[in-house]
Amino acid sequence: MGAAGVVFLMYHELELPGRPLCQTEPGYVRYVVRMSDFRSHMELLKSSGWQGVSVGEAVRCFADKTVAITFDDGSETDLLCAAPLLREFHCGGTFYITTGFLGKPGHLNHPQVRELDELGFEVGCHSMSHAYLTDLSAKDLHREVAEAKVQLEQILGRKVEHFSCPGGRYNRQVSLAAAEAGYKTVATSRIEMNSEASDRLCLGRVSIMRTTSLASFQRIYQGRNLRRMHFEVQLRSASRKLLGNSAYDRLRSALLRDQTS
Repeated sequence: MGAAGVVFLMYHELELPGRPLCQTEPGYVRYVVRMSDFRSHMELLKSSGWQGVSVGEAVRCFADKTVAITFDDGSETDLLCAAPLLREFHCGGTFYITTGFLGKPGHLNHPQVRELDELGFEVGCHSMSHAYLTDLSAKDLHREVAEAKVQLEQILGRKVEHFSCPGGRYNRQVSLAAAEAGYKTVATSRIEMNSEASDRLCLGRVSIMRTTSLASFQRIYQGRNLRRMHFEVQLRSASRKLLGNSAYDRLRSALLRDQTS
C-alpha cells in the first residue's frame, strides 16, 4: 500500500449522547460522526494491522498500512472524545483549529488547544474564520492563512506547519499564501491518496461522514473506490463553480432540509 500512497481521513465534531452539537443545520450534522462509530473505526484499524498517524508523520515516510487522521474546526470533542480514543488505540492525529472559533460554545478554548499539543497531538490551522478562501481578496486571504497561523503559534508557543482549507476550497493563490506564511503542507478535500510524488501544498483528504458505513470506511482507508468518490465530488465542484459558493450552499442547505423533513 505504501507504494500507492496514504489516505488522509477528515473528521469534524464527534457526537456524544446528551451533548448538544456546535450546530444543528443539516449541512453541518452530516459531517458529525457518532463517538461510538469513531471507536469502531479505530478498532477496525487496529484489528486489521493499520496505524493512524498525524499529517507530519504521514508525509515523512508514507509507510505501508498507515492512514492520516485529521479533525477540522476545533470542536471541544477533539479533546473530550477524539484524543482519548486515539491514545487508547496508540494512534496519532492532526487537529486543525479555526482560531476565530476558540472559546465559542462547543469549541476548544486556548488552554484546551495547549492540552492537545501537550498530549503529543499535532495542531494545525484551519483559518481564522472558516471563510471560503477562494472567494477572498489577497488581504483577506493573508488574514485567514498567515495571521491565523501567528495567533495559533502564540497560543502554543511553537511553530504551526500544517493547514487545511475550509470547505475544501482551494486554488493556486491559496497555495502561494500558505507557502509564503511558512506552512509545510496544505490539506484540501480532493479525493485522492497522497504519496512521495504529491504536492505537499495540495494534499488530498477523504471526509468521513455521519452515514459512512464501517464497510465503506474500510474501503476508504485502504484506498479503494476513491475514483468513484472523486468523480462525484467533481460533479459537485462543477455545480459550485457554475452557481458560486453562496448560491451553491443555499441550494444544498434547502435540499438537505427537505431530505431531513
